Amino acid sequence: MTVHFIGAGPGAPDLITLRGRDLIAASPVCLYAGSLVPEGVLAHCPPGCRIVNTAPLSLDEIVAEIAAAHGAGKDVARLHSGDLSVWSAMGEQLRRLRALNIPYDVTPGVPAFAAAAATLGAELTLPGIAQSVVLTRTSGRASAMPAGETLENFARTGAVLAIHLSVHVLDRVQAELIPHYGADCPVAVIFRASWPDERVIRTTLAALDPAIGAGERTALILVGRTIGAESFDESRLYAGDYDRRYRPVGTDPRFPGTGG
Repeated sequence: MTVHFIGAGPGAPDLITLRGRDLIAASPVCLYAGSLVPEGVLAHCPPGCRIVNTAPLSLDEIVAEIAAAHGAGKDVARLHSGDLSVWSAMGEQLRRLRALNIPYDVTPGVPAFAAAAATLGAELTLPGIAQSVVLTRTSGRASAMPAGETLENFARTGAVLAIHLSVHVLDRVQAELIPHYGADCPVAVIFRASWPDERVIRTTLAALDPAIGAGERTALILVGRTIGAESFDESRLYAGDYDRRYRPVGTDPRFPGTGG
């Protein structure tokens, strides 16, 4: 018996890995975070599967469901939205399972920031502009931010910021970032990336209207100079004169005899 923690992707039911799909299909028990995981993913569950929406459950109740499945020798597909490595509350569940000697494994999923960038048709790291993406958020009721992890501190790096769980405090985002990125810095707010009702607002920090976040929960804010950029350096990777392992160039290549 194994508990399979599976990243169910950002919203579109087909944005799930083949491994995740196959594990769901082979598990007689499925626990899913119903507030964010689309029901379309549940179509992969086998006939007769016990399907439990964990949105209204406490951690104790979730672990009790897993322990019951473990006692019956039944594999569990545990679905969380996006990718499990960030803001999934997986860590506290794994700690409980280790204490109970219940085996588990983890299958990654498509993260929300990747789905948002795909919607924009954007590469977030462009040569000469930005080569780092910071995944962050602002403090909320469920989890406070450590003292050093502030928008202002991250903004000082000039990296692209992918700001999660913060659409309700756009005025704060605007005020803290303008001094570092400039009022004309591009911003994209992507609501429910990859869902059928996905919505995108492209603007600048100065023109960002805090009112667009009123009543919203599921949105990602991308801030950085690479968003919509057309003036940037080309990567040396594909330059005709760039000597690389798979394309030796010149009379004295760095990696002779390795082309192909």
